[in-house]
Amino acid sequence: MKTWEYIVRRLILLIPVIIGVTIITFTVSHVIPADPARAFAGGPKAQPEAIAHIRAELHLDEPLWKQYFFYLNDLIHLNLGKSYLENRPVLESLRDYFPATFELTMVAMLIAVPLGIIGGIISAIKQNKISDHFSRIIAIVGYSLPIFWLALMLQYLFAYLVPILPLEGRLSVGMVPPTTITGFYVIDSILTGNVATLSSSLLHLILPAFTLGFSTLAIILRMTRSSMLEVMSADYIRTARAKGVPERKVIYQHGLRNALIPTLTVIGLQFGALLSGAVLTETIFNWPGMGRFAANAVLGLDFNSVMGFTLIVAIIYVIANLIVDLLYAMVDPRVKLGGG
Repeated sequence: MKTWEYIVRRLILLIPVIIGVTIITFTVSHVIPADPARAFAGGPKAQPEAIAHIRAELHLDEPLWKQYFFYLNDLIHLNLGKSYLENRPVLESLRDYFPATFELTMVAMLIAVPLGIIGGIISAIKQNKISDHFSRIIAIVGYSLPIFWLALMLQYLFAYLVPILPLEGRLSVGMVPPTTITGFYVIDSILTGNVATLSSSLLHLILPAFTLGFSTLAIILRMTRSSMLEVMSADYIRTARAKGVPERKVIYQHGLRNALIPTLTVIGLQFGALLSGAVLTETIFNWPGMGRFAANAVLGLDFNSVMGFTLIVAIIYVIANLIVDLLYAMVDPRVKLGGG
């Protein structure tokens, strides 16, 4: 199967995934014992006329199955509905918040992936040595620590006790964001030559990106170590060493390349998990991204915003795993796309 045919087939399979996600999120959000119309109209003191108007606008006075088809019809026309919390279309809100979340996730992955793979390699080739024990301690700690606790401790240490890093936000107070080109402050600062904004945006990324990426680093480290240990004990590795192949070539060309398949799987899954799991990190660090937007939407019973966020995350998950599948074939020529 050709690469483009495989990509098209996977993208077509995205349609039933989206439908399944919409059914689950729509049903769960609409059967909880809450009245979003009353909440949007002003709470307990809301006027009945206002509640009735919002209920009619959201089709809440219709049966649940009819409400779903109204939502599906809007979705076909790329309309995710209106965010009552922000009084604007959900798609517009997600468009504004997505760059902040994506930038944070990418920096977190840039921290987690290289350190995790390098740490896993060192841990495997130095098995039961000090470096191996140290790597395993990092992996256990990273996997065990609650993300909110790590975020608060980092804020206390590096923004309060030893104030060398900013506490929250994307830029320092009073600093004007760079001219919007991509929506990513680091890239936009580079493109516009704004050194002050670039420096501030990088400093503000350190704590939330490390918080978000630390658990992923631990998972990648453990997976790489496990895969490398299994591969390095294989017969073809012993044969390569017997032939006099240099140890560095044995490790990186024969060992790592074959050990990367499960690591790539974890990286793909964790990328989607970081995007959806940025809710706590963005809330604690007051990061203006999709995660904080989703948290506010849940607390405010803004169903359209919650479903829009969930839908975007589901699509990103599928695309991330498609990219990982394509990387399989690049890393290991034995892997055939589509099972052919």
